[in-house]
Amino acid sequence: MGDVLKDLTAGTIGGAANLIVGHPFDTIKVKLQSQPAPAPGQLPKYAGAIDAVKQTIAAEGPRGLYKGMGAPLATVAAFNALLFSVRGQMEAILRSEPGVPLTVKQQFIAGAGAGVAASFLACPTELIKCRLQAQSSLAEAAAASGVAVPKGPIDVAKHVVRDAGARGLFKGLVPTMGREVPGNAVMFGVYEAAKQYLAGGPDTSNLGRGSQIMAGGLAGAAFWLSVYPTDVVKSVIQVDDYKKPRYSGSLDAVRKIVAADGVKGLYKGFGPAMARSVPANAATFVAYEITRSALG
Repeated sequence: MGDVLKDLTAGTIGGAANLIVGHPFDTIKVKLQSQPAPAPGQLPKYAGAIDAVKQTIAAEGPRGLYKGMGAPLATVAAFNALLFSVRGQMEAILRSEPGVPLTVKQQFIAGAGAGVAASFLACPTELIKCRLQAQSSLAEAAAASGVAVPKGPIDVAKHVVRDAGARGLFKGLVPTMGREVPGNAVMFGVYEAAKQYLAGGPDTSNLGRGSQIMAGGLAGAAFWLSVYPTDVVKSVIQVDDYKKPRYSGSLDAVRKIVAADGVKGLYKGFGPAMARSVPANAATFVAYEITRSALG
């Protein structure tokens, strides 16, 4: 079984683990990021993460926390397979000789390369997911204009293509790359650094599962700490109206978010994102390591 196929298989399983563990946190994150600014004298739709959870369950039941999961679930195999296989190929290019572990710096470079490739698949997937997760906000705007709200991932894609053509599925590609490239560089670099620290040297082949969980959790936290404002910009652009957009681009989105809410507006939903990052990314890396090891 070739290394590429092994990375594809292990990356797929790791991605599925990430999605199952982390999607409810992600739903709340997107709801908080995309809620409209309240009118003067009025309170925001959600007072915070806990309130968003309560309102979501009250309105939609527990299933509401998994809304929008169809889009990433349908592509999780491709996304994580692509991410980990490109990273594996980057490792092969950067490795000085077969079997030699990569340095932390080389893992940063491999992660950045993987992030470039993953961005082109992540963008349409994230767009569909975000528009489904933020549907309660979009529903109000749709009701005012008499437009029916899409019912699922395929319906969302059809509406987007109808309104903006196929290129509409890649709305927010620039901030997506701004998240995926540095984010994955940091994530894979921190993961390797943490493993080497816990192993007491560059040989991490005998590291226990507990240490892998810790390293994966730290890597996930590092990802979001390094790129969170970019993720907020990506989310607001991707749920923006195609015909009457509020934002002309990423810089315009930053200016308007800061003007409305201050710098803290760029950190809406940060709590759920960080709460998600540790268990979800720990699950990803452990599932990947177990599968990759089993495949030889």
